[in-house]
Amino acid sequence: MIVVVSTPVPVPATQMAREIAEQPAALAATFEHVLPLRHEITRLAAGRRHVIFVARGSSDNAGVYGRYLTEIHAGRQASLAAPSVATLYGANLDLSNSLVVAVSQSGATQEIVDTAEWAKRNGAAIVGITNDGDSPLVSVADVALITQAGKELAVPATKTYTTQLAAITVAVDALAQKPGTLDADIARVPEAAAKMLEGSVDAAADLLAGAHDVLSSGRGLTFGTTLEVALKLEETCLQPVRGLSYADLKHGPIAVVDSDLVTILVAAGEGPALPGMTELAAIVREKGSKILGIGGDARFASLCDVNLAGPDLPETLAPLALIIPAQRAIEALARKLGLDPDAPRGLRKVTQTD
Repeated sequence: MIVVVSTPVPVPATQMAREIAEQPAALAATFEHVLPLRHEITRLAAGRRHVIFVARGSSDNAGVYGRYLTEIHAGRQASLAAPSVATLYGANLDLSNSLVVAVSQSGATQEIVDTAEWAKRNGAAIVGITNDGDSPLVSVADVALITQAGKELAVPATKTYTTQLAAITVAVDALAQKPGTLDADIARVPEAAAKMLEGSVDAAADLLAGAHDVLSSGRGLTFGTTLEVALKLEETCLQPVRGLSYADLKHGPIAVVDSDLVTILVAAGEGPALPGMTELAAIVREKGSKILGIGGDARFASLCDVNLAGPDLPETLAPLALIIPAQRAIEALARKLGLDPDAPRGLRKVTQTD
């Protein structure tokens, strides 16, 4: 059993903040629920070498993490699906060598359900990841991993996102040559997440409140977190934010970095991507941009105007908690700007696309 031990924190003022604070317990419950299903995924994926993630929105950002983790940890080729290939074009593909991981917090986004059904008709095996055990996605899936986030009432996904990452971690580990090698670190995730609820995020909110423009960048296993930070800022605080990989930023867009821009840099506390992100911080700083760092080590933090410490987890699992300080800062920023973080303008909990 995974147990969360944490110090009490004040009762949050908004629903979004309350749900952010529920993440350590939700992660522990999700791991406890889905880890026993790992062997079913191993059997389902036998003989299938390609993994395809199907998702939209925050779930798609979770899928970006899954893609990196699949190739790095499990040694299998992975990709992100373009659902319109199924829903608009009805292309006929041979997916008999593929495991499709369909991710939807509601399990009711019709495009995702339809794409999963299309993939199954074309020979794929389906793993569904959703927060609703009675959803249409569950009826399509060969194996369903039900996240244990409980009801999420705030529109911006917080605990449903991190519990999706937990389920993806288990699904990918099931594909590894030796499933179970992540278990010791998985057991530390809830407590690492709890530590992300400590400390003030006011300086980060103040920095973002004064920004003329914002850009978010990261690399590798944390790139999905980079995109999720950008998405959360856009939908919760109505700030246009561009999320770019470290490599893409250096291939031209670096020209837009100046003193009018706040750059958010996302990094794990260790791993092969960290030296490049530290180098990028130095480059961005030289160009006059203020830097909000999320995670990284002491050297990385020293180059940032504001740094929100990341979790004490290996790079493979850091994304499960690395988003939490950013979520907290964005919720605080929304209140500072006089916005309602629980119900951003023009958004609904379940988004239907074609």
